Amino acid sequence: MPEGKLSLHVPEPEVRPGGKPDFSNVPIPRAGSVARPPIDVDPREIRDMAYSIIRVLDRDGNAVGPWAGTLTDAELLDGLRYMMTLRAFDQRMQMAQRQGKTSFYMQHMGEEAVSCAFRQALEPGDMNFPTYRQAGLLIAGGYPMVDMMNQIFSNEADPIKGRQLPVMYSARDHGFFSISGNLTTQYIQAVGWAMASAIRNDTRIAVGWVGDGATAESDFHAALVFASTYKAPVVLNIVNNQWAISTFQGIARGGSGTFAARGLGFGIPALRVDGNDYLAVHAVAKWAVERARKNLGPTLVEYVTYRVGAHSTSDDPAAYRPKEESEAWPLGDPVIRLKNHLIVKGAWSEERHSQAEAEVLDSVIGAQKQAEKHGTLHSGGKPSVRDMFEGVYAEMPPHLRRQRQQAGV
Repeated sequence: MPEGKLSLHVPEPEVRPGGKPDFSNVPIPRAGSVARPPIDVDPREIRDMAYSIIRVLDRDGNAVGPWAGTLTDAELLDGLRYMMTLRAFDQRMQMAQRQGKTSFYMQHMGEEAVSCAFRQALEPGDMNFPTYRQAGLLIAGGYPMVDMMNQIFSNEADPIKGRQLPVMYSARDHGFFSISGNLTTQYIQAVGWAMASAIRNDTRIAVGWVGDGATAESDFHAALVFASTYKAPVVLNIVNNQWAISTFQGIARGGSGTFAARGLGFGIPALRVDGNDYLAVHAVAKWAVERARKNLGPTLVEYVTYRVGAHSTSDDPAAYRPKEESEAWPLGDPVIRLKNHLIVKGAWSEERHSQAEAEVLDSVIGAQKQAEKHGTLHSGGKPSVRDMFEGVYAEMPPHLRRQRQQAGV
C-alpha cells in the first residue's frame, strides 16, 4: 500500500472451518497458582488478575490453592447433580425442538458450571439479570423443571402466558429477572436494581450477565460507569464462551487483551476464572458476592469457557468454526472434571455416576411428560388470547379495553 494511505485492521480468527483447532495462544496458569486477595483489596493492587485465570482443580482432580475449600462434599454432589440435570434437560428440549414441539431452543453444553456454581453463592432475594444461557440459576435454585418446559412449549400452563420467546424465562421469586434478547440491557438494569436496593437500605444484591459479544455494546460501558461511580452492590459477569452468535471473540474484545481488563479503566476489580472448574467458579462468585454485600462495590468477572453446541437451534456452527474445536478446548468438560474430583476424594464413583445419570434422565423425562399434558407448540392447550391484555397496565387504558372487546375475549 502506498505510504500515507489509511487502512483498517480487521481481526481474523486463528482457524476457520476445515482447519486444525489450536488453543496454544490461550495461556492457562497452573491450578492454585493465583493468589486470593482480601475482600477489601484496592482494585489497583490486583490489576494483573484481569489477565490470569483462577483455577482450583488440577489435572489429577485435586483441589489446590488459596481458592479451594468453599464447598463441602455434600454441596459439591448437589452441584454435580445440578449440572447433570441441566445437561439432560438440554438434550430433551433440543430433541423436542427437532420434533416440532417448540420453535426454538438454546443449549448450555460446556457452560453448566458457570450458572450452577454461581447460584450456590447467592442468598434468597438476590436478583439475577441473566442471558438465555443461565438456566442453571433456575435448576440450582429449585425452580420446577415443569414450569421451565411449559414456558418453552408456550402451552396453557406457561408461567409467562406465551408472551416471551422459548427459553426466555422469568421468575421473580427465584431471583431470575426476565431475559432480554438484546443481552446488554441486562447490565444497566442490574446496576439500576442494585442501586435501588442500596437506596432502600436493603440487603439484596444484583448480578448482571452478558456474553463476550455483548461487551461491545454501549450499554455495557454505561453500566460500568454507574456501577463504579456509585459503588453499586452488583456482580457483573461476562461468560466468554469464545463465540458470539457467529463471530469469534476477537471482534468484540478489541485491543483490551481480555474481557475482564475492560473493568480496569473504571476502577473496578476484575478477575478471570476457569469457567469449567466448578470449585473455582463458586469461590470467585462467593468472593465477589461478599464484596458487594459489604458495600465494597462492584466486581467484574470473566468466565473462560467454551460453547460446545450451536448458538441456538437456528445456527450451524460448522459454517464458522472447525468441527473438532470443542474437543481441543484445553479446559475440558465441567461435569467430568467435578465427577473426577469427587471420585478422587472418595465421595463418588463411576457406578454411582452412571446410576445418577439414569435417575436424572428419568426425572427430566417425567417432567416433560407432565408439561406436554398442557400442550406443545402445535398441539394441546394454549394461553388465552385474553392474556395479552392482562398484566401490562395497573389500570387498563380505554384503547386496550376496546381491542379486547373486538377480539371477543
